[in-house]
Amino acid sequence: MSNLPLSWADLEARTSYQLDPVNGATNSQSCLRPFGAPEKGIRVTLYRDRHAWCPYCQKVWLWLEEQQIPYRIEKVTMFCYGKKEAWYKRKVPSGMLPALQLDNRLVTESDEILLALEEAFHPLSRSILDSDVLVLRRLERELFRAWCSWLCRPTRSPRAERANRDQFTVVVEQVEAALQQTPGPYFLEEFGIVDVIFAPYVERMNASLYYYKGYSLREANPALGVWFDAMESRPTYRGTQSDFHTHAHDLPPQMGGCYGNGEPAAIANMQQVDRGPWFGLPDATYPEPATSRQEALSRVLKHRANLIRVNPATDAIVDEALRCALTYLIAEVPCRPPAGSDIALRYLRDRISVPRDMSVHAAKRLRAALEATAALAGDRQGPPIPIHHRRDQDPTNFAEV
Repeated sequence: MSNLPLSWADLEARTSYQLDPVNGATNSQSCLRPFGAPEKGIRVTLYRDRHAWCPYCQKVWLWLEEQQIPYRIEKVTMFCYGKKEAWYKRKVPSGMLPALQLDNRLVTESDEILLALEEAFHPLSRSILDSDVLVLRRLERELFRAWCSWLCRPTRSPRAERANRDQFTVVVEQVEAALQQTPGPYFLEEFGIVDVIFAPYVERMNASLYYYKGYSLREANPALGVWFDAMESRPTYRGTQSDFHTHAHDLPPQMGGCYGNGEPAAIANMQQVDRGPWFGLPDATYPEPATSRQEALSRVLKHRANLIRVNPATDAIVDEALRCALTYLIAEVPCRPPAGSDIALRYLRDRISVPRDMSVHAAKRLRAALEATAALAGDRQGPPIPIHHRRDQDPTNFAEV
């Protein structure tokens, strides 16, 4: 006999998870971060993407969190995910993100924003214009270009593929050498502006090369592995960190395409990132918080009406199937979902976004519960994830978070 899923009321009674977006740890839900200062005196407003994915927004976001500069957040839709708000186009005609209001001054472009923040407050360890910082900033841009050449250009031969890989690894060796010149895990003597600058795209390199090329940046390079570990020890970074699945599928439309090499390691990695098991991936290796299941449940409960509404299956099927998956998530009791719900559950599995929806480990738990429950109904996959846009993630389908 199949176990019956918990009711929505029973599921709500199973979680006491609470997030304080204003005064708690770094998180994607915040619209205000006073850090103990009076709200009326806040001088900074950060305009960042609703999806909590933009790498340039992440850089400024991480800087503000590390410095604990009081700020407000206004969220704007990136074009890849939906229509950009008219009010923002009036403020910033180009629509580019991030933007920052500092007193009566509007600043765009992430490096210009960081420079303005340094001048108004104080540098993060060292100035963005410090001579040692400038050398490392150039190295970060060289690494970015080598990554793009390998990931975003289709190759016509194994020889060309090897050449692009070799070009990238040569620059990675320079990054390794730079990290090894300091006694600690960071690029300079202590955590600072250089780590903030490297973090967004190195995180995306780690995910995309694992998925498309079968190359594990974090595991293949010891100094970068230590740097990742040190970054993940910081609650500020963990609050902005994404996972392999989100990056692997959000990068192609942003980068103009990502090209796999078809090698066995890449094929195996794609399978694991897309269909699990998700624990053991070298994306986030810090210990799983005890609250990860509770967090995942609370986030689904908050948005369940919209999650059911946008799913391609009928509301009745999604309602029951989702309760089956959440029962497994929180009580570890398998429940057979209704016939035809394998597609519905995997549709949601493929559209969990980190950190927009929840943290890395919470997402892994939810994906695992959705997949385990879907497998009881069948082996059909959901509609393919778009590669030219992510309008399937349109934020207008969901309540403001």
